[in-house]
Amino acid sequence: MILKPEKIDNLRSEQYRIIMKRSTEDIDSIYEEVRKIVLDVRDNGDQVAIDHYKKYKHDLTLKDLEVTKEDVEEAYRNVDSKVIDALKFASENIAKFHHAQMEKEMWMIDIADGIVAGRMTTPLERVGAYIPGRRAAYPSSILMTILPAKVAGVKEIVACTPPDNGMTINPSTIVAADIAGSTKIFKVGGPWGIASMAYGTRTIPKVNKIVGPGNKYVTAAKIIVFGQVGIDSPAGPSEGMILADKTGNADFIAIDLLSQSEHDPDAASILVTTSDELALTVSNKINKELPKLPRKEIITSSLTKHSYILIARDLGQAIDFVNEYAPEHLEIITEEPFVTLRKIKNAGSIFMGPFSPIPVGDYASGTNHVLPTGQTARMFSGLSVDDFIKKPTFQYLSKDGLSSLKDTVVTLAEAEGLPLHARTILERFK
Repeated sequence: MILKPEKIDNLRSEQYRIIMKRSTEDIDSIYEEVRKIVLDVRDNGDQVAIDHYKKYKHDLTLKDLEVTKEDVEEAYRNVDSKVIDALKFASENIAKFHHAQMEKEMWMIDIADGIVAGRMTTPLERVGAYIPGRRAAYPSSILMTILPAKVAGVKEIVACTPPDNGMTINPSTIVAADIAGSTKIFKVGGPWGIASMAYGTRTIPKVNKIVGPGNKYVTAAKIIVFGQVGIDSPAGPSEGMILADKTGNADFIAIDLLSQSEHDPDAASILVTTSDELALTVSNKINKELPKLPRKEIITSSLTKHSYILIARDLGQAIDFVNEYAPEHLEIITEEPFVTLRKIKNAGSIFMGPFSPIPVGDYASGTNHVLPTGQTARMFSGLSVDDFIKKPTFQYLSKDGLSSLKDTVVTLAEAEGLPLHARTILERFK
């Protein structure tokens, strides 16, 4: 039986550690492999990607790495009009939500007489959006990464996504990128795509920041290039956690867990519940449903490796477990979800009530689905316009204003052994 219910109190310490680490534990084993690829791209540019993708097209050239205007036009012809309309509808909600996040372009306050200080916001000049591919097309990820950047005012947005055999990209991904407003789209994925955007190549421009989800190879590459460029968070495979009490609907919960498992073999789907009966019913439904499902191999891998049904002795223990796990997605299906919400400290995006399944946030409710994974929700937030702006501070001091700070600055500068710092103040009062 897959996903046999277990009590949290009965988990061995090593088992508990593995649950918390999930797929991030696998990054150590591939870190050096990814690092070699990243450094190879840094030193040798496009040729590394060319050599890698020649398995798809033996006469591959630089021109084959970029999506052309003709590719975009053909993509629109090959995508169902209903899908195009859905992407446009979703993009409107996403843009609306992210416009609400925008701060004032500038604010300032009077610190004291003659001292004005403030902060301004300026967009990044060029960003890179990583779009997962191959196992499934994710046009929604294009909307989630590019639209907030456009709202923030970024002028140049580069997208990289892994190609399929024949160096093709799913047309719906191309259409979504066009709707969202990407500047360029490249058929380069994995560490090759991340490194190319981080260091710049003859074909792919260097960016200031890289955002977007990916598998453990993408996550490792983002960690390696961090500092050379900014990154949103070291996001890995999808995580879906459901916190439920006895009021939970077993049919809803079972399909919600399965839906998260179809993302990736390393995805995590976890139910934490205070109800023994609900736990067993959900387990039985999943095991009954599994043999009939598409993408069965991917789902089975996810359910076997990183997914669990856990029983808490009370809601307090369940909430403590959720906060320690810090899930990417959290569904709250309790009798009083808004009361429960106030007790959640660590989660990427929260879905409340039985009619708020995670996929609404994946696609169309407006919130962003690029979220922190691997317990990084303890210190990172989901992607937002804040990821695409800088916030430099400024100050203006009159001579009287500087005079009011003179003694303080001179005293502290001299105490730190920096006499020229003190002199910059004293010089102005000779």
